[in-house]
Amino acid sequence: MRSTKPLAFKWRHFHGELILQCVRWYCKYGISYRDLEEMMSERGLELNHTTAYRWV
Repeated sequence: MRSTKPLAFKWRHFHGELILQCVRWYCKYGISYRDLEEMMSERGLELNHTTAYRWV
């Protein structure tokens, strides 16, 4: 069951759900930061691989 409490990430420029999804994919599937960057760009989101690195 999901909480209705908003996700708390300081100084975020992306939605919390996006941050959690990228971290989840990195940890669970071992996807590289550059692959995460490519996957997000395919979905229309500009994400730099170093940003994903900082999240993890």
